Amino acid sequence: MIWNLNTVLAEIFYCLIGVIFILVGLKSLLDNNAKRRVTTVLFWFILAFTFIAGPYIPKWIVGLCVVIIAALTASGGVKQSASDVPTPESTRKEADRIGFKVLIPPLCLALVAVFVASFFIKWINANNAIGISAAVALIVAFVITKTHVKNTVTDGSRLMDNVGPVGILPQLLAALGALFTAAGVGTVIAKGVSAIIPDGSHFIATAVYCVGMALFTIIMGNGFAAFSVITVGIGLPFLILQGANPVVVGALGLTAGYCGTLVTPMAANFNIMPAALLEVKDKYVIIKSQLPIAGVLLILHIILMYILAF
Repeated sequence: MIWNLNTVLAEIFYCLIGVIFILVGLKSLLDNNAKRRVTTVLFWFILAFTFIAGPYIPKWIVGLCVVIIAALTASGGVKQSASDVPTPESTRKEADRIGFKVLIPPLCLALVAVFVASFFIKWINANNAIGISAAVALIVAFVITKTHVKNTVTDGSRLMDNVGPVGILPQLLAALGALFTAAGVGTVIAKGVSAIIPDGSHFIATAVYCVGMALFTIIMGNGFAAFSVITVGIGLPFLILQGANPVVVGALGLTAGYCGTLVTPMAANFNIMPAALLEVKDKYVIIKSQLPIAGVLLILHIILMYILAF
């Protein structure tokens, strides 16, 4: 590894994430009534190990760790431990005290990330910009709420425990998308699609590309992972090489994939994590609410791409 500002910052953030996973594991370890306690603790500790020690150990060990945590998850071995949840009365009291100021930290999260990525891109990459913005947003949250520092640990581990293994799906699915691209899945898709798209039919090609982006995003849970595969398989040969504007195809193609993001539990950070954060009984309620909007947006993407790209 070549050490510079970016790699140092990245290692700091990865280690901090690993510490959070360790705390979640300890939370389960200290809960004598927790279900599947041994396997749950094993899952969080192995995950923390990959984040902290990943760059310094052989890749096959990291791969073995991924297989183990996947097996633990698939077998139902990861369960939520007991949490110290605030009472509805105290929650209502704090909500009335803070009011809409609670929206300031997430706003800082977005604005600081854009600012750092825009003006310090020569020294700090986009991933580290998000880490820096998270640190700034945390400080702002302390100033606004005047809460104790220990709540960062208790509430952070409680949220991560509520989300569970699906919290790491985006990372795993992004890696899977790169693997699919390298394996030539896009070429296989192109051969299959060529049989259903008539020669010179720009509208059908556009519709197949947009729907394919949405469907593959539903499967992958990640629009970026789907984009490389579907664009190589459909977008490039059936749209761009047929005269479509690549800028329009690329921009609208990616956001067409986001229509799939709205309706898939695989997009845990968008759909499952908010449900866990709000502690709603139906963890799919967000997906159900977004389904009609996703359908309308997908149709609009097909129409706009057909009109603007050709």
